[in-house]
Amino acid sequence: MSTPLEASSSEQVDDVSSSVSLAKQIRRLWQGDTGLGPILIGLLVLIIYFEARTSVFLSAGNITNLFIQATIFILLGMAEIWLLLMGDIDLSIGYSAGIGGAVAVILTSTQHDWSWFIALPLGVLACVLISVVWGTIVIRLRLPSFIVTLAGQIGLLGVLLYLINSQGNTGGSLPVQEKVLYDLVNGDLSPVATWVVIVASVVLLGWIILRSDQRRRSAGLEAKPMWLSFAKVIALAAAGVLLAIIFNTNRSSFTFLNGMPFAIPIDLGVLAAGTFILTKTRAGRYIYAIGGNVEAARRAGINVNRYRLLAFVFSGFTTGIAGLLYVSRLNGISTGIEGGTYVLYAVAAGVIGGTSLFGGRGKMIHAVVGGLVIATIYNGMALINVSAAGLYMVTALVLLAAVVVDAIARRSNSSSTN
Repeated sequence: MSTPLEASSSEQVDDVSSSVSLAKQIRRLWQGDTGLGPILIGLLVLIIYFEARTSVFLSAGNITNLFIQATIFILLGMAEIWLLLMGDIDLSIGYSAGIGGAVAVILTSTQHDWSWFIALPLGVLACVLISVVWGTIVIRLRLPSFIVTLAGQIGLLGVLLYLINSQGNTGGSLPVQEKVLYDLVNGDLSPVATWVVIVASVVLLGWIILRSDQRRRSAGLEAKPMWLSFAKVIALAAAGVLLAIIFNTNRSSFTFLNGMPFAIPIDLGVLAAGTFILTKTRAGRYIYAIGGNVEAARRAGINVNRYRLLAFVFSGFTTGIAGLLYVSRLNGISTGIEGGTYVLYAVAAGVIGGTSLFGGRGKMIHAVVGGLVIATIYNGMALINVSAAGLYMVTALVLLAAVVVDAIARRSNSSSTN
């Protein structure tokens, strides 16, 4: 039987242990593998600032428009993450996306009149083939992906100019003439379908979070406390309900317009597929292993070249989808596409979200968060009439801050490990 003194000491030890555990979880949320802590706080600060400057920012119409603006940054960011995880990069995906979109626009035009369910996959396939070419050159000739895709960026601009100008006197642009292609971004789900998609997404993600944490506990591995897992699910459900209400609010002053834009379920589908491959398949585990230590992966028997090329294929596929949504949003493709700028924003979306530039660390959700940050800056500064010069400078500062946070987190994790 324990004495009152022993019981008191035991309670003090439990309190200290709980405090240490809580502090450790807070530190992991702030620094951990995802690196999302400071980024999410930064995004919240941006939202508060822009809403204080203009009440239009948090209106249903503008929030929906912000998500649409973020689509191209998110998808190109996810395309880049496949390569960043391996320590590679593709500087040509901006123009590659343009070529994929141009192929779909040209084939579905009244001049060629191809069916959309053939033309759209061919547009995506064009981007995949481009990425396979870059990956093959990088792997077989052992050249830096930076140099190969930089040359590819210049070459693809020429190819895009040729594709557009070869269609006759187009004035440097080609309009979308196929309703399905146009509706990829400009079409909307019904309010009921919006609720179905959001509820299904929340239930699926919540189940994955709870099941993953439970499996770690059952295996005796370090895992988040149960209260934190449920808190994440509750926060996810609250965000889902809020978004459903926003999307289903009428956002037009002269007609009735509501429902989730088709682009958002497409983003969610690409996010789910990419996350599943990275976390639940052998290919995903090998990609992380190669990015973490290529020599160790090779000695472990992993076919490094095969999985590097596979990462290029996944990147090209995601780029192709981004290209289709790009031409859908702009209702066409023109020779004035800013492919070089888009690739920089793609890299920025991944890095701002928390993906490492050195390989081995990153998640598809990072591109979503980073893309939303960039779109928030673009959207908010347009509303308060900031010049293009100011926009570029602020975006550069946000990217630099993200890289600094990443470097500090890496050093902190290394110090705690040692």
